[in-house]
Amino acid sequence: MATRKIITRTSRAAEAAREFTFSRELIPGLSEDGRAPEFLRAYRQRAWEAYQALPMPTTSDEAWRRTDIRGLRLGEFRLPQPDAYLELPGAPASLLHPVADEEQAGQIVLLPGGKTEAWLDAELARRGVVFSDLATAERQHPEVVERILGQIVRPEEGKFAAMAAAFASYGAVVYVPRGVQVEKPLQSILWAPGASLAYFSHLLIWLEEGASLTFAHESASPTEPGEQTLHAGIVEIHVGAGANLRFVELQSWGEHVWNFTHERARVERDGTLDWIFGALGTHLTKNFSDLDLTGQGASGRMSGFYFTAGDQHLDLDTQQNHLAPHTTSDLLYKGALRDSSRSVWQGMIYVAPGAQKTDGYQANRNLTLSNKARADSIPGLEILADDVRCTHGATVGKIDPELVFYLLSRGIPRDAAERLVVEGFFDPIMQRIPFEGVRTRFQDAIQKKMG
Repeated sequence: MATRKIITRTSRAAEAAREFTFSRELIPGLSEDGRAPEFLRAYRQRAWEAYQALPMPTTSDEAWRRTDIRGLRLGEFRLPQPDAYLELPGAPASLLHPVADEEQAGQIVLLPGGKTEAWLDAELARRGVVFSDLATAERQHPEVVERILGQIVRPEEGKFAAMAAAFASYGAVVYVPRGVQVEKPLQSILWAPGASLAYFSHLLIWLEEGASLTFAHESASPTEPGEQTLHAGIVEIHVGAGANLRFVELQSWGEHVWNFTHERARVERDGTLDWIFGALGTHLTKNFSDLDLTGQGASGRMSGFYFTAGDQHLDLDTQQNHLAPHTTSDLLYKGALRDSSRSVWQGMIYVAPGAQKTDGYQANRNLTLSNKARADSIPGLEILADDVRCTHGATVGKIDPELVFYLLSRGIPRDAAERLVVEGFFDPIMQRIPFEGVRTRFQDAIQKKMG
């Protein structure tokens, strides 16, 4: 009789069932009695339990259907050792240079292994403004951290949210008391070099009633070819009644980084938020960005720009939640793609019952510069009120050959002509960016990615 040959195949779900090797003992302050306030220990314990209970996301999950993370080498990652910054590449001077055109009121630089460089204008500190790294805020301003930690993003929202909530040792806390106007910008920088390292960050921004602030945050690292680095982060934003926040968030990770973030902003009555997001790096990014307009008259504008090349994969999931009457949201994301890179944008405008007089808009525009590049653009509306104005749109296209021909006829070389067309495509987003330094950085990235 012929011997039967049995072939066993591992299902995709089984492959994704692997786990990271992080243990409870690595959670900052949790395993060391007296090193953390009780509220913080309870929060991190809750996050740890959520992390253990939640499965790794797979392409069977709707939110992850277009992003496959089975290539992530889960067992290789470790946390940076204390004072790791002494042995790893230092942050370049261009990164530390203020992105704002005017003088800054404070800056925080977060380096591997717990090293922090921070300063804040003395007058702002006297008026009650808190601007410090996460660890310092936990020690010196526990009442502020207790009030705002975990109020906007819950650890239970996902595996990576739980990881960030439990293990975050990098981050910044920005607190502006009622009525305080911070005239000059604040800036924070997370510098995260090294291969096979895991960085967990938590950013807390809280503006009380009538406050105002301009704040820029950048996450960056050099590229480590052939390696992997992990980043999981949380961003929590609260804009109080009548407050005004302009938040610029720039991601310039190395092209070996796997980046997972959960971000949400809550805007109260008559508050305004101008949220600008730029993505230049990573091998793979999965980003959740939610805007909750919870008070009557609240408004929010979300502007995003990205440029991918090589085999980069960028997945952006946005929510504009109108939870009160007379609220306004405006989203515009623009991206360009080269080589075999891919972008995914899935957006939703949600209008709650009773949220009348809502005005919501969303648009995603993509420019593919290669036959192998792919952009998935999926707008959506869920409207449960009957007196609203909500519109959306999405486009994916190539460079218009007539525009290139026109520039060629004026004696401009083809490469320069195509670069000019791409810069013109991004110009509406560039006009929304308040800092010339950020615009210059992105224009330099366009030139580099255009070859």
